[in-house]
Amino acid sequence: MKDSLNISLPAYRWVILGLLCGLYASFGLISRAIAPLVTPMIQDLGISYAEMGLILGAWQVTYILVSLVNGPIIDRWGIRQSLFVGALVISFSACLRYFPTGFLSMLFAVALFGVGGPMISIGGPKAIALWFEDKSRGTAIGIFMAGNIGGGLAALALTNSLVMPRLHDNWRATFVLYGAIAFLIAVLWVVLARDKPASAGDESEAMLRVFRRLISIRRVQVILLMGLCSFGIFHGLSSWLPKIMETGGLSPAMAGFAASIPSISAIPAIIFVPRWIPHHLRGKAIAVFALTSAALIFVVTTATGIALVSGLVLLGIANSGIMPLMLLILMDSPEIGSRHMGAAGGLFFCVAEIGGVLGPFVMGALVDITGAFLAGAFFMAVLGLTVTVLAWSLRFQNP
Repeated sequence: MKDSLNISLPAYRWVILGLLCGLYASFGLISRAIAPLVTPMIQDLGISYAEMGLILGAWQVTYILVSLVNGPIIDRWGIRQSLFVGALVISFSACLRYFPTGFLSMLFAVALFGVGGPMISIGGPKAIALWFEDKSRGTAIGIFMAGNIGGGLAALALTNSLVMPRLHDNWRATFVLYGAIAFLIAVLWVVLARDKPASAGDESEAMLRVFRRLISIRRVQVILLMGLCSFGIFHGLSSWLPKIMETGGLSPAMAGFAASIPSISAIPAIIFVPRWIPHHLRGKAIAVFALTSAALIFVVTTATGIALVSGLVLLGIANSGIMPLMLLILMDSPEIGSRHMGAAGGLFFCVAEIGGVLGPFVMGALVDITGAFLAGAFFMAVLGLTVTVLAWSLRFQNP
């Protein structure tokens, strides 16, 4: 079959991008599916909010541990095989969530997601760096990120309103269904996807030497710190947003719809913003987005009615531009490029997911301590201000 496809055709890169988008959609679907199911899971498993916070951040822990070695693995196996294995693992993680009876067993099932997840989130940008160039990279990375958002949107909007009622309010069966969807997308990927010639193994330099060189670059250091803080916001707020909406008086189904509003507004923004922002203005744009997000966090945790809906819409737009712009800064850095994007992506997601772990846990712990989400909102706002300061400094560095 491989010989029947001329993979050098420029048009085929859009087939690859469509498949990557599907894989990242399954990533978003499974990673965000826990959030709308927090209430029945807490009741069924008999766990605290802090324990639920640990479960929400469990996959990020394993993600951190394995992401650094994913770059060399992807380069050795190739994009096609690596992403297929990653998709199978996240599918298995979702299906395992049918069986837990308490905190530890659910923690393990969710943590397994972090073993396969890096293959997709790191391998995707690596594939884009190989198949796309110049301005088309901005479009491609935006579409790729939109897949993740779309999967998360489906989880938030449809889980309690459509899927759970059809499955007799069985949250365990819901996870199995989402795992089956991921498996089907994985099969589609392995059948249709191809490695670009000479993509596998093009990072022949010793990986430790590559990491040391990357960490020594000032721009990379700033991006790593920004990633840590921004992921604390993304995962902390998104993981608890349905519960925040429920606390504000909405039903579980309406809370899911409300929590999906940022994802809806983010999709068009994330597709076009990375392409529209010039290279020299990316740091400034991230600073503006982060500052706006810091202010809007208080709106979505305290407001009601039109103010709440407006805050959710604007929050989705503001948050959507931060991560793709950070990845583009790394991708277009002359010291990185497509050659070292696997290593740079692994390093970025390894550090960023530390924030992804701390965000949900700190938010849950603060609710246990204070009985409300306002303290967590202050914590998220401080992270947003930190990203603003760091991103603003990028304007003054040479490309």
